[in-house]
Formats: sequence, structure tokens, C-alpha cells
Amino acid sequence: MSRHRPMPTARTRRVLALLPLVGGVALAACTSTEDTPDSTPSMAAPTVASTSATPTGAPTPSAGTPTTIPTSAFVELPTELRKSPRRGTDVAEALPKLCGNEFGTGGRQVTASAAMTNTYQKAGAPASNVPQGMIHQVIFTFDGEGASAYLTRLRTAVQACPSYEQSGNPITVKSEPLPGVGDEALLLTRNWKGTMHGESTGGNSSSQIAVARVDDVVTVFDDQGWEGTSGNPTIMDRVVRDGVKTIDTWRG
Repeated sequence: MSRHRPMPTARTRRVLALLPLVGGVALAACTSTEDTPDSTPSMAAPTVASTSATPTGAPTPSAGTPTTIPTSAFVELPTELRKSPRRGTDVAEALPKLCGNEFGTGGRQVTASAAMTNTYQKAGAPASNVPQGMIHQVIFTFDGEGASAYLTRLRTAVQACPSYEQSGNPITVKSEPLPGVGDEALLLTRNWKGTMHGESTGGNSSSQIAVARVDDVVTVFDDQGWEGTSGNPTIMDRVVRDGVKTIDTWRG
């Protein structure tokens, strides 16, 4: 569980040294040329870099605000759940999509973004089994009070999207607080009629999205069951809580 702290403007941070990347994780400093607070951050393909510069035309981040995200900031699955090694992922591909661009509204206060994907299995599953699912994790870092503002905008956007369609299949969205995770967190559950090879299975499928803020950092987890099947909420809960602890350690 994250240590609860006041907002970045209420305390002085130590200036973090820029951390070199390891393991080939893809990182990108977000650049946005829009002035509106709900503008979409840059979703260009991340690039590998060990240093970063302030994006052209963007305000200079405050002292202590991260402008790079190290591999160590991302959660890693325990060995028994790891179907394959985690991999760097394009931020735009990793962000969930509901009715619109609910999760891509960071605006000019985003100072860095990066994403990774974990492919998981049930503990003890034979090596011959297909994966059970994938969890995409996106990390945004913000200047000022941008992280808190992102959660506020996201809650409003999600409330305006109780359902949507994907490939002609209606999907409902339930939103609720996720207590005890970070400084604030939100859990979304998607439900739809189960299908296999285009045919109804007669049952229901579901998957989850979790969003958590740790000080000036927001992380988004999107659990996708393998080939359209349900995700695993137990594994998702563990990954989210471990992921928030990992970020808390990084920003500690």
C-alpha cells in the first residue's frame, strides 16, 4: 500500500537523478502543443533514452518532476504467474479505449510517459497452455497538480460512458473507488456477452481497468483476457497493488 502524502505543491521533493534505462524499456517524454488542460498528450512511439530534454514549446517542469521513467518503475510479475517476459509497448496502444479518449487526456502537465505489457498465466499452469491474459501498464508523470487533475477528468469522462460497443458487441462499464491503493484509485469493470469464434457462449465475460495516483505519478492498468476471454481479477488486484508499491519505492 502506498504511503499517503500531500500533493506535490505542499512539500519539497528531493531532485531525482535521471535514471539510466535497463532492459530496453521504451520511454518517451510527452509533448503536447495544445494549451487546453484536457488536450491529449503525445502518443508517438516511445524511444529508448537515458537522458531527456524539455519538449519544445512545453513549460519547464518543476524541480524534482521526473522527465524519464526507468524500467524499475514498472511492476514485474512473480515467476509463477509470468508466461513470458514483460515488454515495452507503445503508450497509445496500451491505453484502454471506451467511448472515446478518456485515458489520454493528460495535457501539457505530462512530463513523461511509458508503457509495458505483462503476459500472465494461472499459477502452476502447464507450459503448453496458452496465456490467460495480458495486463498493459502505462505510467504518466505530471508537473504541479496535473496527476490529481487527470483523475478528476477521468472520473467525469467515465461517468459519461456507462456503455459502448466494440465490434458490435455491447459492453457495460461499472466504476467504483479502489480503496487502499495509492493516494487515490479507480476501478472499472467491463462486462459483455461471452463469444467464441463469433458465436455466443451463453455466458458473460468481464475485464478490469485500474487507475491509481502516487503523488505526481498516475499509472493505468488494463487487463485483457486471452483472445477476448475474461481477465483474472485476482491477478489484476495483485498486479495493481504491487505496481503501486513499485512506483512508491521509485518516487520515495
